[in-house]
Amino acid sequence: MDTHDSVFYENTTVISRRPLIWPNGYRVAFAAVVSVEYYELRPPSNAFIPANVPGGFGRAPYPDVRAFSQREYGNRVGVFRVIEAFDKSGLSATAAVDAAVAQSYPYLVRQFRERRWPIVGHGYSLTRVISNKMSIDEEREYLNVSLTEVQKQSGARPTGWHGPEYGESERTPALLAELGIDYLLDWPNDEQPYVMRTPSGTILSLPMALELDDVVAHYHRRISMKRWKQAVLDALDQLTGDGRQSGRLLILNLHPWLIGHPHRIGYLEELLAEIASRNDVWKTTTQQLADHHRTLNSHAI
Repeated sequence: MDTHDSVFYENTTVISRRPLIWPNGYRVAFAAVVSVEYYELRPPSNAFIPANVPGGFGRAPYPDVRAFSQREYGNRVGVFRVIEAFDKSGLSATAAVDAAVAQSYPYLVRQFRERRWPIVGHGYSLTRVISNKMSIDEEREYLNVSLTEVQKQSGARPTGWHGPEYGESERTPALLAELGIDYLLDWPNDEQPYVMRTPSGTILSLPMALELDDVVAHYHRRISMKRWKQAVLDALDQLTGDGRQSGRLLILNLHPWLIGHPHRIGYLEELLAEIASRNDVWKTTTQQLADHHRTLNSHAI
């Protein structure tokens, strides 16, 4: 067993587990997450902001207008191009919404609700990342506020979670389980769902493809859009082949402030169209993945 303070998961390899069966015999499942984030112009003095945020030239002296405006673009312009790209393809996505976006942009939450996209919690803001700097009471309050603010706008409490910048403390999975969260998206250490066990109960980990995350690929590694699109398709081809023995998973994380620019969105549209046309991929959502795993493993969750 691997241990992370109060978190435990089985130390198994993908070839040693009971074969994973997707519906209708699919070998690979594809889902997408659209991360909708708020970048505070003046974060609290005690906020933890990783060195890679905002990227590029790094943080400017306050007020950090450049980084703030860049993220605002995603919530005012880019997100609508991303939504339209999914509409055109006929695919659905999961919306990861932080509390500040729910408060400041309730019309975005309505857009997701109208399309019946699953909505997961995404922290308070991009500029307040979870870490061990928080006390357990501070983190519990942070998580509860993050979920409650999204619930106010969406009408339903999220059952999934994606921390800002994939951030967690050693306690986060246990606290999320305590608050009724069924699944999280922060551990990119597998190509299959797996169960985490905590003192508060179990929580399902749905690993995202961190290497293909648009911020990691384009903003940090400077991979071209053409090459990124092909990399996603190459990954699906490989996973389909690997899925002969046991089903595989690809969850793609997208950020409207980046992928929603006019010189990038066409590549996303092409990618989604190609995925939609494939008959060998289960096109699904994170909620459906969690529901399917629960059905197959009701004794474990």
